[in-house]
Amino acid sequence: MRLVIARCSVDYGGRLTAHLPSALRLLIVKADGSVLVHSDGGSYKPLNWMSPPCRLSEQPDKWTVTNKAGETLTINIEETLSDTSVELGVDPGLVKDGVEAHLQELLAEQLHLLGDGWRLIRREYPTPIGPVDIMCRDNSGEHVAVEMKRQAGIDAVEQLTRYLELLNRDPLLSPVHGVLAAQTIKLQARTLAEDRGIRCVVLDYDAMRGIEREGTLF
Repeated sequence: MRLVIARCSVDYGGRLTAHLPSALRLLIVKADGSVLVHSDGGSYKPLNWMSPPCRLSEQPDKWTVTNKAGETLTINIEETLSDTSVELGVDPGLVKDGVEAHLQELLAEQLHLLGDGWRLIRREYPTPIGPVDIMCRDNSGEHVAVEMKRQAGIDAVEQLTRYLELLNRDPLLSPVHGVLAAQTIKLQARTLAEDRGIRCVVLDYDAMRGIEREGTLF
């Protein structure tokens, strides 16, 4: 991971345009190819970013980041205060809580909830950027990567998108489709997922465990 603290302005050009005036900011270049622009406020969210796969072209006073859709992130650097790189290695991934882990186990045993004739390949399918919760095949024989959450937000969509971009580079797996499965899925996450061709599935944890709700006829 490369961390650069620089005074810069930023322009994004694509489906829309955006401009960040000159200020001191943190620029992050990750091993997966993503580039993020952070300020000292705004919580964890970057001011602007470019998701992989993308290409970074560097000049002494300008970075140009271009993705496969032709969108660009142009960072005009006026002054560099710090430029460091650190090898983080392979991340072991987020350790899931008991419910999330149990959801994954139950869904692997109940793939009919996703579709008839679906077959499990492996839970915790390894990739260089972390394990895919469930890798399976649908009834047409194509690969499907399933990301599991208790509550799915935009971060879950971004995580699954990174897995899909990487997996679809493998000609032995491609095409790989995506399913975001959770007990609840936020509206913004569902909108982004559907825009990226990712299917959303809401899971009933109690029903998957065979627990009947009180006050129901069936």
